[in-house]
Amino acid sequence: MKRRYFIVATGTAVAGSMLVNPVHGGTMGASKTRIAMVGTGVRGVGFWGRRIKQEYGDIIEFVALCDINPGRLEYAKKQIGVSCPVFTNFDEMMAKIKPDLLIVTTVDSTHDEFIVKGLRSGCNVLTEKPMTTDEIKCQAILDAEKETGKKVIVGFNYRYGTQFTRIKELLAEKRVGDIYAVDFHWYLNTFHGADYFRRWHGYRDKSGSLLVHKATHHFDLLNWWIDSDPVEVFAYGALEHYGKNNAFRGANCRQCAYTDQCKFYFDITKNKEMMDLYVANEKYDGYIRDNCLWRESIDIYDKMAVQIKYANNVQVSYSLTSYSPYEGFSIAFNGRNGRLDSWEGIPWRQAEMVNQAELHAREMSQQSEDTGRYDEIMVSDNFGKYELVKVPQTRTGHGGGDARLQDMIFRNPAAPDPLKHAAGTRDGAMSLLIGVAARKSIDEGRPVKIAELTDIVPHPTRG
Repeated sequence: MKRRYFIVATGTAVAGSMLVNPVHGGTMGASKTRIAMVGTGVRGVGFWGRRIKQEYGDIIEFVALCDINPGRLEYAKKQIGVSCPVFTNFDEMMAKIKPDLLIVTTVDSTHDEFIVKGLRSGCNVLTEKPMTTDEIKCQAILDAEKETGKKVIVGFNYRYGTQFTRIKELLAEKRVGDIYAVDFHWYLNTFHGADYFRRWHGYRDKSGSLLVHKATHHFDLLNWWIDSDPVEVFAYGALEHYGKNNAFRGANCRQCAYTDQCKFYFDITKNKEMMDLYVANEKYDGYIRDNCLWRESIDIYDKMAVQIKYANNVQVSYSLTSYSPYEGFSIAFNGRNGRLDSWEGIPWRQAEMVNQAELHAREMSQQSEDTGRYDEIMVSDNFGKYELVKVPQTRTGHGGGDARLQDMIFRNPAAPDPLKHAAGTRDGAMSLLIGVAARKSIDEGRPVKIAELTDIVPHPTRG
């Protein structure tokens, strides 16, 4: 028998989705879940490929890989450690293999194509965030899920991080009363932030802009923490640092006459994985991993400011900066009875300065790391005391969220989920639609209502 993942229907339902009662491997007489994956970039190969094979090989098996680049496919097979068939034609793969679960890790703007085709071929789908990049594609996914009865899981790993989970617990406990307003500011440093502008992410038609590709993480956290739906968005954004905003530029970092002048020079030849995965396979599809971040064709924003109004009247001020000297965030929840503050990566709040390139490497690493340090949440009562809540610090795999997300999906999908960590299409939609609305607001100079975009009706509480 094929084993399937079932999650509570989302679509336009009020409640967020969660995984329930799957039949998973390791049980007497049960077969393994047969997984196909489309997209073999670094995220697919490492996180959704090699790690799943290593950690859950007793209950899953990869039965096919797909990519438009045959060179990356062969590299992916070796790195993941599988011997399954590979395909450059997605439709052919789905017709021949008929997997139980499809994992989608392609360029953001193509997620919808593979999600919809996967659902209609009869399997459930696990997709990287963002679920897609515009409202039309989003509606197509919602419709396909409703029509087929199959389900989509969205890989929102940030929810599972220890610091973010503790914030959710304090908010659920009403530690500072009902929340009225939130200030949320995210800082990408000149290593991590700049890297988006070297890649396909620098083009709106591929990534939807950082308001969709990156900020969907943050908007999902806000939706989850506030436990309500966004109803209206107004935003400003501009490209004032990268792209055309420089006096010189080259073809790419390997073919540039200005390496001694450019502080952003990236020597990809020192990274064996990128050389083997990308550079060795440029000849197949022309994708350049170390593109010049000053190229004039870049058309996304590098600074963004967003105002969000929620159905329960919470107001949010959010910003994203992509050229900060440090990487981190600051957040404050202003409640009826006090204020909750938290932060990460703010240099003057850290006892030890960390090299910024190393910081990003730690963030993406899946190796365990017990730092012996703490993340901090400051709870301030009106007319009362201050309480410092310490959360054991984890700096690997998105604050420990990567491993917890995958455990919930593959190992313990029927486990209790009192904080509603698990995410489905409604969660995926509401997070990306904030980014889409913000982008539309910048383009059109007006507030944009979420209800304009799809048939989802925003609700004051998410159930």
